[in-house]
Amino acid sequence: MRFTSTPRGARLARRLVSHRLHDWGHPYTTPVNETLTLITAELTANAVRHGHVPGRDFHLRLTLAEDTFRIEVTDTRAERRPPHTPPTPDSASESSRGLHLVAALADDWGVTPRPAAPGKTVWAELCVTTGGHPHMHQVAPRPTDSASPYGHDTESSSATSSQRLDGLELRPEAASYGDRRP
Repeated sequence: MRFTSTPRGARLARRLVSHRLHDWGHPYTTPVNETLTLITAELTANAVRHGHVPGRDFHLRLTLAEDTFRIEVTDTRAERRPPHTPPTPDSASESSRGLHLVAALADDWGVTPRPAAPGKTVWAELCVTTGGHPHMHQVAPRPTDSASPYGHDTESSSATSSQRLDGLELRPEAASYGDRRP
């Protein structure tokens, strides 16, 4: 999907990812949904802040292949590439922590040139197990048992991820790492 390169566009992209993950069987409060939504928030905020070119949008792609989710955010600014290792942020600074979060939460991430056009794609991958929980990633501490204070079971159930979604390109079965088209 394409979004305006504004804070509102980044917010809409983050919400779309969270909704799609919910539709694909990873409810809003599960570690997979929370982790991928946070990674998306950081990548889209960086696209708006550091990859913005007036009049140009950024592109978002979410795919699932086997047990790996991949988020790709493409902007049109080729000269502002993030470093392979994020610099250590100043402890007094209120910014410059986004890529540290992405590196800590994702199983892998990187930057590739945008094919056939100026720009770059920043991507992140998260491997998930059959039960829908990412390998060793938690966004927030989880209670020791799965019962909520209201007596409901809060554990997510496994669901298939072969659902088509409103004709959008955000489909698990459309995952193809060879096709880098944003």
